[in-house]
Amino acid sequence: MVKYNDTQLDLVFAALADSTRRHVLLQLDAGACSVTELAQQHSMSLPGFMKHLAVLEAAGLIARSKEGRVVRCALEAAPMQEAAQWIAHYERFWNGQLDALGRFLYHQEETACKPPKSASPATTPSAPSASGPRGPTRKR
Repeated sequence: MVKYNDTQLDLVFAALADSTRRHVLLQLDAGACSVTELAQQHSMSLPGFMKHLAVLEAAGLIARSKEGRVVRCALEAAPMQEAAQWIAHYERFWNGQLDALGRFLYHQEETACKPPKSASPATTPSAPSASGPRGPTRKR
């Protein structure tokens, strides 16, 4: 199994857990933007929005640069690739488990649908029951 830096992976998954932060990453996928441009898309205060950017930066998902008075953000996708590799490892595991379950169920269905093979082709009559037919029932 591939070794992962658990602390870094925890930060990435925590950052991706919020829809606002995922939306910011989608915005940055088109190219670097200023903080003001990013914040305009979200109905929240600038200090609240800056906290989201701080979480993304701590996870290594964005890089900030200052050009004069303008702070620009750019996407850093490498940490998401590590998270995708972690998920892919378990995807292969669960696909294998589900394939094995499918084979088992298919085998069960095949054996349940086929009548058991008997020595003689003729059917044998069932043995008569020890008691006679059912008697009358009381009506209330």
